[in-house]
Amino acid sequence: MSRLTGTVSRGIRCPIIKEGDDLITIVTDAVINAAAGDKFELHDRDVVAITESIVGRAQGNYCTVDDIATDVRNKLGGEDIGVIFPITSRNRFSVLLTGIAKGAKKIYLMLSYPSDEVGNAFLTYDELDAKGVNPFSDVLNEEQFTKLFGEPVHEFTGVNYVKYYRQLINDAGCDCEIIFANQAKTILNYTNNVLACDIHTRMRSKRILKDLGANVYGLDDIMTAPVNGSGYNERYGLLGSNKATDDKVKLFPRDAQDLVEDIQKVFLERTGKHMEVMVYGDGAFKDPQGKIWELADPVVSPFFTEGLKGTPNEVKIKYLADNDFSELKGEELKEAIKESIKAKDANLVGKMVSEGTTPRQLTDLIGSLCDLTSGSGDKGTPVVLVQGYFDNYTNE
Repeated sequence: MSRLTGTVSRGIRCPIIKEGDDLITIVTDAVINAAAGDKFELHDRDVVAITESIVGRAQGNYCTVDDIATDVRNKLGGEDIGVIFPITSRNRFSVLLTGIAKGAKKIYLMLSYPSDEVGNAFLTYDELDAKGVNPFSDVLNEEQFTKLFGEPVHEFTGVNYVKYYRQLINDAGCDCEIIFANQAKTILNYTNNVLACDIHTRMRSKRILKDLGANVYGLDDIMTAPVNGSGYNERYGLLGSNKATDDKVKLFPRDAQDLVEDIQKVFLERTGKHMEVMVYGDGAFKDPQGKIWELADPVVSPFFTEGLKGTPNEVKIKYLADNDFSELKGEELKEAIKESIKAKDANLVGKMVSEGTTPRQLTDLIGSLCDLTSGSGDKGTPVVLVQGYFDNYTNE
């Protein structure tokens, strides 16, 4: 009988991971036991994906607000700081803001509008249009913003982030002035010491400000080395961190390339299968209702095995069916398409037959699938097994 399923994504339940736990044993045991218990087979090129959260937790990669304050003070002087383009998130930024505020005397908090970088919105463009506000050029202070738009709250969380962030800064003993603007250089009207908190546009923001003579750092430059024995991330700093407690964050994992390769080796030893392994964080997809772009981590996957490099090389079946083989039906059409897949070029970039396929990195595609599978709540599946991802219509 012909195979009737394609790609399958399974959330794998694991014990609750704590600092110092042996992830190699825990992950391999969990997948192998799941296969035995649910009676499915493991195959070559199955993908085992591990959420960055348990990797960072097992590493004990944490820092406190006081650690952040010390690093911010050392790098930005401890006086006035312009904090620009943060995302509006209790999980991602609230603890960081407290630490930043403890390392300064006054913060000029510059928020992008109508939404932050990942799509969390204060307002809609329709609301801006109704008030005659041009977000590409207009700079608003907090009083002007409130007069025009009131006190908007986030659609999903119900939080007024303007009030919330102001309160966090003041509670840390720091003065605060809030500005709404979308040009990085605007902050230089207030201070020359700048902390760029954007994620995917940070390099441009820092370049613009450095060219104008600013003393500028990014979140990726804070906590790049231990402070008083803390955790750190030499590549991403505070980017990719998550709230652990009210005064501590878990940092994005570091030094995990050996981990994914060692897990791959153990799977080969225990199962005889050459499986791919990756660490994943946020997926890269956009919510059509809230307009939120999920990717608040600097990358989807910071660590992965060799077989996950590259992008898909796929033909579009519906293109073949509607064009090359439009006169065929049934079994004849099926066989013609299979033969085309088998004969496809090794590189389909620019070829019409691949038009509409997704030209994204494999790790971004698979990581997004895994993030949707595992969720971020109470499913208890921090490991995801993806099977059949590298198969196509010809595989039986």
